[in-house]
Amino acid sequence: MLLAFHSATTMTCDLETDVAITAQAGFRALELWAGKIDRYLVDHTLADLNALLVHHHVQALAINSIEFIAFRGDEYAQIQARLHALGRVASAIGCPTVVVVPSPSPGRDVPWPAIVAEYVQVLRELSDIAQTYAIRLSFEFLGFGWCSVRTPRAASEIIQQVRRDNVGLTVDAAHFYGGGGLLSELDALNPGQIFAFHLDDLEDGPKESIDDSRRLLPGLGAVPLDDICARLKRIDYHGPCAVELFRPEYWAWNPLELAINARKAAIKVLSPYFDVE
Repeated sequence: MLLAFHSATTMTCDLETDVAITAQAGFRALELWAGKIDRYLVDHTLADLNALLVHHHVQALAINSIEFIAFRGDEYAQIQARLHALGRVASAIGCPTVVVVPSPSPGRDVPWPAIVAEYVQVLRELSDIAQTYAIRLSFEFLGFGWCSVRTPRAASEIIQQVRRDNVGLTVDAAHFYGGGGLLSELDALNPGQIFAFHLDDLEDGPKESIDDSRRLLPGLGAVPLDDICARLKRIDYHGPCAVELFRPEYWAWNPLELAINARKAAIKVLSPYFDVE
């Protein structure tokens, strides 16, 4: 399993720092935060970004993310334009995947079949754009109570109807737990449609109050990481894993120290189940 660092873990750092500490901490890959790419490209070119990654021998695993892709009305054109922009970046740096995120619930009066139909249409249209850049879209369900797609089962139902080879899933451990996902839902997933696995943990507490600030280093919280890893191994998942920690408290740490600790914690969790690179 290719283990990657995630730019959200050091949200207050710039992209150059993220790339450098990724390499220094022993990671071979990085999931890049899209906003940091935007800031980097104000004063640099795509060629500069590619050279930065090459210099540090860091692979661009994915770009995270395009948020709230459905039920956008007149704003939907901005989602399409954003994918074109990030597609150009991904193509220039050899990044295979862009993560896309579901929207808040459109309301209780909108039935689930209508929600599915909206996402199927949107993801097919975005799939066509992604195909022009030879990249994939990884659809990440969110465990927050306000989100319209909260579990692996819900996300998988949508992906199965999209029926595009370049559209798959991101399974995030914290969102799986927060959204009330069942381990049996992981058993039902097609491993070839899981494009990314986000490893993180959460403080114990009511699931309805979960937010990103409660994330913890893997193994320090309430998420059943052993069970999740065992199920992913059982279905023969061999894809990558990124350590994604949004906790503001961690952003105040020395970034290299945080990256080193994140790698150690991740390997401790993953190594009983996967050969970690």
